[in-house]
Amino acid sequence: MAPAELADAVLDAVRAVTADGELTVPVPYTVVVERPRSRDHGDYATNVALRLAKPAGRPPREVAEILAARLRAHAGIASVDVAGPGFLNITLASDALGRIAGDVLTAGVAYGRTHDLAGQRVDLEFVSANPTGPLHIGSARWAAVGDSLARLLDAAGADVTREYYFNDTGTQIDRFAASLHAAAAGRPAPEDGYAGDYIAEIAAQVVASVPGVLDLPEEKAVEVFHREGIELMFAEIRRSLADFGVFFDVFTNERDLHARGELEQAVRRLREQGHTYEADGALWLRTTDFGDDKDRVLVRSDGRPSYFNADAAYYLDKRERGHDRCVYMLGADHHGYVGRLRALAGCFGDDPDRTVEVLIGQLVNLLRDGQPVRMSKRAGAVITLEDLVEAVGVDAARYALVRASVDSMLDIDVDLWARRTADNPVFYVQYAHARLASLLRNAGELGIPAVHPSTVDYGLLGHEREVDLLRALGEFPRVVTGAAELRAPHRVARYLEELAGTYHRFYDTCRVLPRGDEEVTPLTVARLALCGATRVVLANGLGLLGVSAPERM
Repeated sequence: MAPAELADAVLDAVRAVTADGELTVPVPYTVVVERPRSRDHGDYATNVALRLAKPAGRPPREVAEILAARLRAHAGIASVDVAGPGFLNITLASDALGRIAGDVLTAGVAYGRTHDLAGQRVDLEFVSANPTGPLHIGSARWAAVGDSLARLLDAAGADVTREYYFNDTGTQIDRFAASLHAAAAGRPAPEDGYAGDYIAEIAAQVVASVPGVLDLPEEKAVEVFHREGIELMFAEIRRSLADFGVFFDVFTNERDLHARGELEQAVRRLREQGHTYEADGALWLRTTDFGDDKDRVLVRSDGRPSYFNADAAYYLDKRERGHDRCVYMLGADHHGYVGRLRALAGCFGDDPDRTVEVLIGQLVNLLRDGQPVRMSKRAGAVITLEDLVEAVGVDAARYALVRASVDSMLDIDVDLWARRTADNPVFYVQYAHARLASLLRNAGELGIPAVHPSTVDYGLLGHEREVDLLRALGEFPRVVTGAAELRAPHRVARYLEELAGTYHRFYDTCRVLPRGDEEVTPLTVARLALCGATRVVLANGLGLLGVSAPERM
């Protein structure tokens, strides 16, 4: 019996005592069922009696005793104890706990998926680096975290759109084009321009694809480098992301918003909402009415739209495409965007608590021997995604980038993550999967047929290490939903490491395969089912992080 099933059983007990008049309380929509810290307190515990005591007008322990009597009659529950002020400590029947392994085997790749977030339409914008250079290591963190979060949201039942927005207009893009033109002409980069070998590489590609570009007047030549350079740079960004296992459903660029007149449309909508005013020849949006620290310019005094005008058009575009929640994943230097984006939603008449969510990620440092890794030769003053992948590989890079909460600084020790030893977290988890795959192959070589979930005597799985492993497997769906709701893929990584450790302890204690002339027993079959279920959960969890689950290592 998995935690979700037990929670349903507790709710059924509440409904039953309410229907019989033993308690007069509103039946809660959900109840919390958790693993207690000590196994002496049972397999699971719930505080439902404490929650119901006040509306019932009765002491919590009295409410707990009433519910305990109902739960003890459940076929899958061995015992229920009332503890402390009114907690219910529940011990499952051995076969009920063991059936978690059967549930996993039956569900296979679908185990862990839920419908908890069904009906939510989420636009998840991440990476969104401008096409002025290769992806740096900060963007790499958002690529790994954003892709994993999209997988988690999908697994929890949400309808997710992965979106990449890039600014292909403005000062930075103009400097990029001027830098390409200068490199092609053999001149140094202009002041505040871009340097690095990649600039010379792209400039050479533009010259090769547009012969005679350097013979054009400078203004026309820069236009060519602007157009062609952006296309080449963005193609490289997409290739780097694809090699990293990250793909997007939608690519949106600012230039198209301008071309389609969406900036003007956004201004009209904001005027209609009554939140604009004119001052100093410019058009302003009164975002301070919705918690922003200052009002924002929409149209400058010279008639040019502001960057914030593009932000407004982009938000409106997302909402008109049917997304009811817009999640922005931004870098550490974008804290100021939180207030302005929330205020923007308010100005459009939306509830920002429902439609806008801004996640701010912190910086990443790459270390070797405790010292910062040298800067990339190709990209100049930055460490790139490709530098990280070259140093540790895709799997280790992705796992390292998602393993910590995004609101904390992250130091990646290149030497640690390149090792094939148990102190490398991704190797530790992948090795557990490979070890399980090897064990199951060995079972087949011994002539033991593949386990069918319906033929297993799950009641035999009563050893302490078996119970620990079953309880861990049962937690996986809740871990997935919690990580999705909290926007915290690192919870999956930490869960997988705990599961791998629990499996290794089981393997070291409980012999699975027969030796010599020993016969295959029902316990052998039950333990093979448990191992097969563990392999499924490890593979499913690694898949949610975009990390491979190798069969051999």
